[in-house]
Amino acid sequence: MTNWPEQTKDLSGHLRILRSGAPEVMKAFSGLAQAALAPKALDCKTKELIALGIAVALRCDDCIGFHVKAALEQGASRDEVLETLGMAVYMGAGPSVMYASHALDAFEQFKAAATQPVTTAA
Repeated sequence: MTNWPEQTKDLSGHLRILRSGAPEVMKAFSGLAQAALAPKALDCKTKELIALGIAVALRCDDCIGFHVKAALEQGASRDEVLETLGMAVYMGAGPSVMYASHALDAFEQFKAAATQPVTTAA
């Protein structure tokens, strides 16, 4: 089973290296993301749920991790994630069913991590 919070954290380190190695491209990508996520007719939560559905339909595990985390941070509920996954399955057929299970697993792990108390070393 994938540890989604750990996988997303690890990938973030690799993305930092990519940002330093290809700064112009990554700056442009960041600008695109900011423009796409800007709340207008749709709020950020809805946009993250759309991104999650697309990630499932396109079968991008890393995208699933990042967009589940972001949707949860924007206040997405389990029911909203499940409904989004249902749309992804509808649009992506059988392969999306399998990747929808990945997204649900990621949601459960991030949700559990968010509700655990932070401990400090003594």
